[in-house]
Amino acid sequence: MLKEKYTVISKAMLLFDGFIVSVAFFLTYFLRMHFHKFYKLDLFPSNQIISSSPGVLSEYLVILFLSVLLWCFMLYLNGMYRSMRTRTFFEILWIIIKSSLFANIALGAIIFLFKLQFVSRIFFIIFVIASLAFLLSEKIAVFSVMHYVRKRGYNYRRLLIVGTGKRAASFVKKIQYHPEWGFQILGAIDDEPYRAVEKVGNVGVIGILKNLPQIIHTYAIDEVVFVVPRSRLNYMENAINACETEGVKATIAVDLFDLKIARLRLKELEGTPLVTFETTVAEEWQLFIKRTLDFVISGICTILLSPFLLITAILIRLTSSGPVLFRQNRIGLNGRKFVLYKFRTMYRGAEKELSNFDVNEMARPDFKKKKIKYITPVGRILRKFSIDELPQLFNVFVGHMSLIGPRPTVPKEVVQYKSWQRRRLSMRPGITCLWQVNGRNKIDFEEWMKWDLEYLDNWSLWLDFKILIKTVPVVLFGIGAY
Repeated sequence: MLKEKYTVISKAMLLFDGFIVSVAFFLTYFLRMHFHKFYKLDLFPSNQIISSSPGVLSEYLVILFLSVLLWCFMLYLNGMYRSMRTRTFFEILWIIIKSSLFANIALGAIIFLFKLQFVSRIFFIIFVIASLAFLLSEKIAVFSVMHYVRKRGYNYRRLLIVGTGKRAASFVKKIQYHPEWGFQILGAIDDEPYRAVEKVGNVGVIGILKNLPQIIHTYAIDEVVFVVPRSRLNYMENAINACETEGVKATIAVDLFDLKIARLRLKELEGTPLVTFETTVAEEWQLFIKRTLDFVISGICTILLSPFLLITAILIRLTSSGPVLFRQNRIGLNGRKFVLYKFRTMYRGAEKELSNFDVNEMARPDFKKKKIKYITPVGRILRKFSIDELPQLFNVFVGHMSLIGPRPTVPKEVVQYKSWQRRRLSMRPGITCLWQVNGRNKIDFEEWMKWDLEYLDNWSLWLDFKILIKTVPVVLFGIGAY
C-alpha cells in the first residue's frame, strides 16, 4: 500500500513539474513578446540584435513539448522523484542545478542541429532562467512545507527497531534529533533476550525477536529497522522473512565495521545490493565541478599561453640538444599509468644517471642540490618559476591529472610505498598540491606524504581554491624551487 502511495505521489510530482515548466514557458513567451516595452538598452538597433517580434506561438509549442520532456527526464534521472524525507536542502539544490544544466544543453543542441531559427536568443536565455527559478522555488516550498508538517506530527512513518546495543541507541537518538524526517519509533525488539534490556535510549523494549510477527499484527508498523551487530545477522533471516511475508518494509543498518577513514556508500548492481567503503571524502557533484573546472581552465590557459609555450620550446631547442618535451610514465588515479609531459630541463642522458639513486635518497632535500649539475641553464630558469610544468595542462585537459592534487609519482617509487602511503593514489594527481605551497622541495618524503593524506582527508572545492591562490606567489617568487 505504501509503495503504491509513493508511486502515485511520484507521478503527481512529475506532472506538477511539467506544469511548472509550462508556466515558465508561457511567461517567457509573454515577456519576449513585450520585451521592448521595458528594455530600452538595445545598443545596436540598426543591426537588429534584438528583434521586435519573437514569432508566432504555434511554432514555439514544439519547444514547450521538448522542454517538459527533457526537464522531467533529467529530474527523474537525477533521482528527484525518490523519497525526499531525509534529504537535505543542498541535495535538492544540486539535483535541480544538474538537471537544468543537462536539460538546457540538450534543448540548445536540438535547436542548433535542427536549425530552429524561430527560437530567439532572448527567449532561450529568459526560459533557462525562468524554468530554473520556478522549479527551484517549487521544490524549496515543498521541502519547507513537508518539514513543517512533519515537525507538527503529521505525515509520519512508524518504525520498529530491532536491536538493543549502542548502535541501536545511537540510531534512536539520531531519529529523534530530526523530527522533520517524520519518523516515530514505536518501540524496540530485544534480539538477545538473555540481556534483559528494558530500554534503548528512551524507547521501551516491547518484545523479543521470535514475537515479531505478533507485534506486527498488534501494532501499525510501516518499517522494521534492524540495528544489530554483524555477529547477530545470521539470526535475523527468519525475522526478515516475516517482514517480507507480512508486506512490511525491512531495513538493515550496515555500519558494521569500525572504520576510521573510509565512508560507506550503498549501490545496486542488477538487483544485487552492494555496500562500498570509500576513503575519499568527495561527493559526486563536487568531483563533477572539479573536473569541469579542470577541463575549462586548462583549455583556456593552453590557448592563451600558446605563444609563450612556443617561445619556451624554441629556447630549449636552441640552447641544448635533445627533445623539447620530457616524457615520463607516471602513476595516476588508483594506479593508472599515463605519460606526463614537461619541458625538458636536463641534459640528454641525465635521466639514466639519476635512475641509479634509490627512492629514499631522491626524496631527501639535499638530493636536490646534487641534481642541479644535470640541469641546463635555461632549465634552471624554467624550474625556478615552474614553467617546465606548463605542458601538464594537456594532461589535465585529457583527464590524466587535475590542477590541484597529489603530485604524480613514477612507478618505481609506488612499488616501494608502505600500505598507508598508497592511499594518496585514490585522488587524481595534480600540478600543485598542499606540500608544494608548504615547503615545496624543502620537505622530506615522509612529510610530503603526510601533506598529501591531509589533503585527501580534508578535501573540498574551497581547499582547492586556497591552494590555487597560494600557488601564485610560490611560482612568481620561485619559493622552494631549485
